[in-house]
Amino acid sequence: MFIAGYAVVAGAAERLMLGYDSFGNICGRKNSPVIGAPLSGQDMTNKKYVFFLNSCNLEMQNLEISSVSLCVSSCPQEQLNSLEDLQGFARINGSSLCVYNLNVSSYTLNPKASELCPTLPVPPSKSFPLFNRCVPQNPECYSKYASALINVVNEMDALHRILAGILAGRDTVIGLSVLSLAFSFIVVLTFTFIRALLIHTLIALVVFGLLFVSGVLWWLYYDYRNDPSTELETEKENIKFLLGYAIFSTIVTVVLLFLILVLRKRLQFTVQLFQMVNKMISRIPFLLFQPLWSFLILMVFWVFWVAVLLSLGTAGSAQITSGGHVEYRTVSGIHYMAWYHFVALIWTSEFILACQQMTIAGAVVTCYFNRNKNSPPRHPVLSSISVLFCYHLGTVVKGSFLITVLRIPRIFLLYLCNFLKQKESACAKCLFKSCCSWFWCLERCLRYFNQHAYTTAAINGTDFCTSAKDAVFILAKNSAKIAPIICFGNFIIFLGKVFVVCFTVFGGLMAFNYHRELQAWVVPLLLVAFFAYVVSQSFLSVFEVTVDALFLCCAIDMETNDGSAEKPYFMDQELLSFVNQSNKLTEEPKPRSMKPLQDNEDGTELQPMT
Repeated sequence: MFIAGYAVVAGAAERLMLGYDSFGNICGRKNSPVIGAPLSGQDMTNKKYVFFLNSCNLEMQNLEISSVSLCVSSCPQEQLNSLEDLQGFARINGSSLCVYNLNVSSYTLNPKASELCPTLPVPPSKSFPLFNRCVPQNPECYSKYASALINVVNEMDALHRILAGILAGRDTVIGLSVLSLAFSFIVVLTFTFIRALLIHTLIALVVFGLLFVSGVLWWLYYDYRNDPSTELETEKENIKFLLGYAIFSTIVTVVLLFLILVLRKRLQFTVQLFQMVNKMISRIPFLLFQPLWSFLILMVFWVFWVAVLLSLGTAGSAQITSGGHVEYRTVSGIHYMAWYHFVALIWTSEFILACQQMTIAGAVVTCYFNRNKNSPPRHPVLSSISVLFCYHLGTVVKGSFLITVLRIPRIFLLYLCNFLKQKESACAKCLFKSCCSWFWCLERCLRYFNQHAYTTAAINGTDFCTSAKDAVFILAKNSAKIAPIICFGNFIIFLGKVFVVCFTVFGGLMAFNYHRELQAWVVPLLLVAFFAYVVSQSFLSVFEVTVDALFLCCAIDMETNDGSAEKPYFMDQELLSFVNQSNKLTEEPKPRSMKPLQDNEDGTELQPMT
């Protein structure tokens, strides 16, 4: 919160988004005055474009374009050859192209007009929406203008190039996030009304999406690499990232195609599995609305996070130079704050998703351990939310923190791999890639056990460490019975997430490729992929957590009870038949090491498992 408060106070994201003039005014908004700058503090609400007085001969000094810049309401569409033309343009279009303190009527009378007005002739220009700049259309002027901007962008550090890419594609990022929401709804409906045909269709679409996205990434890589006009550092970074994305996408495609081929004979089992899950969800219909609240919370947090990031990138103090001009100097050490802010993005997103998982697990546990199946508990979701906020916030904080602890080193190792690629250190790069793979495997395993720890905490009311220990104990003891069911169900759900990410990234590739110039669009694309995965995780975790919680409850039920009149199962006959038909109850019952269920009048309370 300290960094967020500092960024909002010290930064001004509008400078990057809207552009600003040489006097400390942000175009397109009402400004506050800067002490020592007499032309600052003006109302630029109707002046949204940045115009350079000497657009045909721009020079760069310390990452700043030396020409005086102004906020104007419209760019000149035709060439202006004299001061009279400038005066007529200002009167007809209401757009003054001379410095603000020069009255329009004085353009032809003031002896200093040649210094305060643009260099003549003024070339025709067109507003460029990417940077809200008046870009000259004269070929000679355009080449000099573009060359100066290329030098500015190339001299920027990586953080500012990333910020420029995010700003340039902010509307596209928002649109693609909404697109991922639509795809998530489609997959949820598929799993809700699941049939064998729908499963085959989903798998076919996933295969098509993987192959198509991999092909498009390779095509874009070769297209960018063979483009002779590549001058910008952003374009060179795009080429490097595209190669990495193409290799990663190809590996994922090969692995998933192999797994789909191996598991193709168990599709009918998948249909029965999701029918069991949908039966449980039908008892708690409000579970399907839970992801909407999580999605809204995530969207609010992401908007806040991006706003703080942009404010951090523009945090600096105003420096008055000669002629009343204003320059903004970036505060040193801002990169460290940006890295901390990035860690907060991962941890907070994981915390929000963990809260949702805990809520779903609590609702499933409440309904499962209810003896009277004809009279389900009232408001299980609200009850689970209240228990979460009263007793288990620490549990989800610890679980999400452990995921973050493993994910951050993996991202750092990926960064080192990219750095070593430039240094051509193949041996060290191979070592870091191996370590990165191990971290990924550990993260997946930890995420899997975290989810079961949340279910165990909902059953016994214990803390995170105790719940994790109990979850490992019961999973190890019953792994032969429930692990194949859970793993195969989670694999199909994972394919649903791949479907959402694949087609969202494909939309991003098509959208960002139309704006190659002056933006590192591969970084926003990575952000889009992350958002798409989190959105799909938010929606599909209803089924994922329900599968895990349901069969963990089955394992505990079978460990605690034997199906006799004295110790009847909590599961109904249909679920018991499904477990038996899945050939998971072939071994003889092992000695009971867990305390039996102690029924209260509702039959919903369990004693700790150890």
